[in-house]
Amino acid sequence: MSDFLATKPIDLLLAEARDESESGLRRVLGPVNLVTLGIGAIIGAGIFVLTGTVAASFTGPAIVLSFILAGSGCIFAGLCYAEFASLIPIAGSAYTYGYATLGEIFAWIIGWDLIIEYAFGAASVAVGWSGNLVALFQSFGIQLPPQITAPPGTLLVLYNGQWSRLATIGTQLASAGVDATKLPSAHGILDLPAYLVIALMTLILVIGVRESANFNSLIVFIKVGTVLTFIAIATAYLLRHPQVAAANWHPFIPPNQGSFGAFGWSGIARGAGVIFFAYIGFDAVSTAAQEARNPQRDMPIGILGSLAICTVLYVCLGSALTGVVNYTALNTAAPVAVGIQATGVRWGSIVVMLGTFAGLTTTMLVMLLGQSRVFFSMSRDGLLPEWAGRVHPRFRTPWISSIVVGFFVAILAGVLPISVLSQLTSIGTLLAFVIVSAGVWALRIKRPDLPRPFKAPLIWKWVPLTPILGILISLGLMASLPGSTWLRLIVWLIVGMAIYFGYGRSHSKLRKRAG
Repeated sequence: MSDFLATKPIDLLLAEARDESESGLRRVLGPVNLVTLGIGAIIGAGIFVLTGTVAASFTGPAIVLSFILAGSGCIFAGLCYAEFASLIPIAGSAYTYGYATLGEIFAWIIGWDLIIEYAFGAASVAVGWSGNLVALFQSFGIQLPPQITAPPGTLLVLYNGQWSRLATIGTQLASAGVDATKLPSAHGILDLPAYLVIALMTLILVIGVRESANFNSLIVFIKVGTVLTFIAIATAYLLRHPQVAAANWHPFIPPNQGSFGAFGWSGIARGAGVIFFAYIGFDAVSTAAQEARNPQRDMPIGILGSLAICTVLYVCLGSALTGVVNYTALNTAAPVAVGIQATGVRWGSIVVMLGTFAGLTTTMLVMLLGQSRVFFSMSRDGLLPEWAGRVHPRFRTPWISSIVVGFFVAILAGVLPISVLSQLTSIGTLLAFVIVSAGVWALRIKRPDLPRPFKAPLIWKWVPLTPILGILISLGLMASLPGSTWLRLIVWLIVGMAIYFGYGRSHSKLRKRAG
């Protein structure tokens, strides 16, 4: 059992972090790059796509309370990530932190779990990107063949001249008295736009992290401007039409419909667990620690700065969106576009649509970057094959990992619906938060002597409040997710353990050094 709990020495990790050879990663990222990396990952499908789904299915206007609840959990986990990232500035994020504090078996579990966060997360964003592309084309009168815009087996119907997924438009049809079985229909074969955009993001990542970060920074400024534009237009509209806001915000917390998560306070909890996907991203900053110029100073700035900025934007956008459109009409792939259309501002609709594309694009970029860096670290430790850790001699990026991850994610994006992908991503991320919070607590006990450039507050010797709250809130949000999501997580971890015992355990470099 002691073999499974063997930890990777901190001194060895720090030596790897200082590796400036051609086999190491290039340190080119400053604090602005890191903050925009975080914002680039955070502001994406969660805010532009899932906001509408969560409001329509779980919370109503009280989605703002779900945002606050989910954000509070992120604050404590974010503080723990910031302490680790400044102390151990190396690629790998929660995987590396688990290896240093809890042992190899936990490192493998969290490394395998991070695939759910980054790979499945990127796939879900790609599905949202595809939905917005279809909506943009339709606004210009261009109809893509419905069979190439949805996962296999998805039923689409033609209504008011537009192809829509029956699962999202069914309520609207019923309220209008339209029989869906009488409408022209088609079944999805492959979500081709989602597949192709992942291929493009993979190419950008292979070319280089500096180029990727600069591209990301440019797009982040565009999409933050987009969010602010929507908030300004919607607020101005509500000030002119206060009766619209009064009608749409009442009741603020719709009554529970008889089951857990179907509105009411339990719906706010369920909504927080699902909308938690909207906060995923600040932890992806830690995967770029080995490419930061001054990680001891800049990593906490990147992690906590991006989290704070996005939380404020989320609460404002959620309030404005449910004010201009009744929450029952927001179960669509492009709810922000629906919101701006309700204001009647035509130019604003185009700006928001294009900004949504920008937001989703950078989220995919950062999640794919995070996944390839986790594979890079696991390969360097021998837990994955050697090819996953190869660095391109010219671009100095883990190019094979990037290509393999991109191919895998493109397949997922093409064949799975966003509801399954997003909930898997949320539960995978929350499990990572639990382990990172526990790791900070464990390392404070084992190595209190280590110089910590950034120290998470409220951690006393006998009362480590920040890690405990990070663990409890994350576990609570996990508990609010559906049983089917838990089942998928358990099956995924069982598959991971089979790979660990079949390959990773016998090739572990730490185990070989100890033996």
